[in-house]
Amino acid sequence: MRRVAILAACLLAAAPALAQTRPRPATRGAETKPAEREAPAPPPDAPAPYDRDLLRLSEIIGSLSFLRELCGNPDAPEWPARMRALLDSEGTSPGRRDRLAGAYNRGYGGYAVTYRVCTPSAVEAATRYIAEGERLSVTLAGRFGG
Repeated sequence: MRRVAILAACLLAAAPALAQTRPRPATRGAETKPAEREAPAPPPDAPAPYDRDLLRLSEIIGSLSFLRELCGNPDAPEWPARMRALLDSEGTSPGRRDRLAGAYNRGYGGYAVTYRVCTPSAVEAATRYIAEGERLSVTLAGRFGG
């Protein structure tokens, strides 16, 4: 335990010295001014503050895509189209697009392995998902919509 404390103290003492050593720019003549330096690039796939809700909405759309088709609802073709629209507007990077599509596939696949025919419980699940999806859509538009 004492060795850990000594090691931690040594690392803390060395930190200011390490922080002060910077490589010099590889330019000839004057150094670049701070304004001329490039800003650090943002992480390639930084999550948006509403991603959790958006992933849940994608999963709901996937569930509804399966359930509404299974039960022969006239709006069945709308659900995959809504997901395509969501991917077009929010799938700003390959990783983000994959996460959204994965959530859709989880929703779709979760019911595809359970239901072979439309049952009252499938109708009830779809009804509940429509209500939850509507609440999420309103919340997302209200908080983050432009």
